[in-house]
Amino acid sequence: MLYSLAPMEGITGYTFRRVHAECFGALDRYYTPFLPPPRVGSPFGGKNLKEIDPVNNQGLNVVPQLLTKNADEFVWAARELAELGYGEVNLNLGCPSGTVVSKGKGSGFLRDPDALEAFLRDVCERSALPVSVKTRLGLEDDSEYGRILELYCTLPLAELIVHPRVQKDRYQGKPRWEPYGKTLERAPFPVAYNGDIFGTGDMDALAEAHPRTRHVMLGRGLLANPALARMLAGGLAASADELRQFHDKLFHAYVDEIGGNAVFRMKEWWFYAKCAFADPMAVHRTVRKVRKINEYEVAVEKVFNTQSLAAVARFSG
Repeated sequence: MLYSLAPMEGITGYTFRRVHAECFGALDRYYTPFLPPPRVGSPFGGKNLKEIDPVNNQGLNVVPQLLTKNADEFVWAARELAELGYGEVNLNLGCPSGTVVSKGKGSGFLRDPDALEAFLRDVCERSALPVSVKTRLGLEDDSEYGRILELYCTLPLAELIVHPRVQKDRYQGKPRWEPYGKTLERAPFPVAYNGDIFGTGDMDALAEAHPRTRHVMLGRGLLANPALARMLAGGLAASADELRQFHDKLFHAYVDEIGGNAVFRMKEWWFYAKCAFADPMAVHRTVRKVRKINEYEVAVEKVFNTQSLAAVARFSG
């Protein structure tokens, strides 16, 4: 079984990937949070270049993800990524953000299957790298996925990662396994699953229902429980000491990278990591109002000294 890290904007960047791999072992694959392609003729720059700089991803199998509906810019970005040594590029067709969707990007691109098909045929033909896709089932209703899956199956995709919800679901409700199962049956290319794997019980149920599963992308579950992939492979859950060590390394890495803004970056992580504890709301109340580094360090000390770990780190919002 392959385990990968989902692209989560503002959270699973190169610093998180590097620290997670150091503390819990590298996953089989890491997907970058979505990147807007540069204009044709221009290189990646600024924070996007840092995200894909091979120096920042050394020793990790990283797949850059692009968010766009412009085929020429996608193809140009794929060429730039190939020159940096990457072996695959992923297209984001799953982001449910209203801002993204209103621009016809992310899951918003699923609104127009004909335009999407033309785009994918073009980029698959011209891309310097194999093209994989991360998709939702549609925007409003699961029935939209029939047409979408049909067009995917006519394309030479490197892989299709299925998050079996529609855009309007965002992350609410249960993922629908039936459309994922149909994808496994029909697709002529590798298929991966993404959605609500929080513990070994979830993974066992998925594998029993769909034994052809070969690749599972972990998102919120791994942020709540950084040892999740290790547990799914038969290893131990994270101890309190391990979780504290991971936190400290991540926090200090962010301080080195962005100074005092590290507190706000860590609070994004705590939105998920609070679920590693038996009383997530107590954790939330402890860290939510801190602003300065010294305040933050006091709050974290209190969390680790007073809160016990949950039996299962199940994210619940």
